[in-house]
Amino acid sequence: MTDTVLVVGEPDGEGVAESTREAVGVARQLAGPGGTVVGFLGGRGVGSRAAAFARAGVAKVLLAEDPKLDAAPPATLARPVAAAGEAAGASIIVLGGTTFGRDLVGSLAVAFRASAANGVTEAERVAGGVRVRRPVFGGRANEERRLEGPHVVLSVRPHAFPAATGPELPVVVEPAPKVDIPPACLAPVRTSIAAVAPGAGPSLADAAVVVSGGRGLRAPENFKLIDELASSLGAAVGASRAVTDAGWRPTSIQVGQTGRTVSPQLYIAVGISGAIQHLMGMVSSRVIVAINNDATAPIFRVADYGIAGDLFEIVPALTTEVRRVRGA
Repeated sequence: MTDTVLVVGEPDGEGVAESTREAVGVARQLAGPGGTVVGFLGGRGVGSRAAAFARAGVAKVLLAEDPKLDAAPPATLARPVAAAGEAAGASIIVLGGTTFGRDLVGSLAVAFRASAANGVTEAERVAGGVRVRRPVFGGRANEERRLEGPHVVLSVRPHAFPAATGPELPVVVEPAPKVDIPPACLAPVRTSIAAVAPGAGPSLADAAVVVSGGRGLRAPENFKLIDELASSLGAAVGASRAVTDAGWRPTSIQVGQTGRTVSPQLYIAVGISGAIQHLMGMVSSRVIVAINNDATAPIFRVADYGIAGDLFEIVPALTTEVRRVRGA
């Protein structure tokens, strides 16, 4: 079965976000052999980002050049994206699973008259629609859903799919259909963006390994144990809400329902009890290791490997061993 699939690009630096390249990989799969994947970009000066789609193997990009879209909420893109999908003859629209993508899915489903799903970890074409799988109830269950009808919209969970790779294609750039956006949709305007203090190592969004610390560290000065272990592994640093609420670390590295959602290959939780708020942000990690002195802590219920013991002995020993093995 072949089809045309539209991928909505999320700007990042001079190109598109890693989540967009992951969405392109899913779109290729859904389009099937001989199918077509078309990119979409909206905002000011987006033409310069078309090459980033080409590097992901997308040969055609539709551009909605409109500076008003830069400061408007993501949902404002719903009508332009839906019009681009109709013009491209797409039956499926795929977005990355970032805040941008999750915010846009609902409005886009209405504008595109589509069935929709967020946080997808598996997707395949079936007769009459698309079968998807995604975690629900904070990761305590996996839901399988069939999205039926002529149009489908979905966002993919971060790191659940590999980013698209392949030879760079010559890209054809065309203007997207012009769409009148109601003034009410443009009423909320972003007035500023303030950078927050980053954590050590790579960003949480892109890291293959994340080491997070919780209240079990007892004091802010003890968080250096997390930094040292993360540094030895080349990992990103995360924290529980208890840590950020106490001011030990910035909220930008909080993992959980009210913080960041991560899906690394390896997640190490140190001194974290495993409240549902935290689990919802990391339970889809490929491998979970928990270190906690309370053998009954809820974190052990979702951990693939658990160490019940004194983290102040275990973590330094683990850091030393990792450095020895890696020759650091």
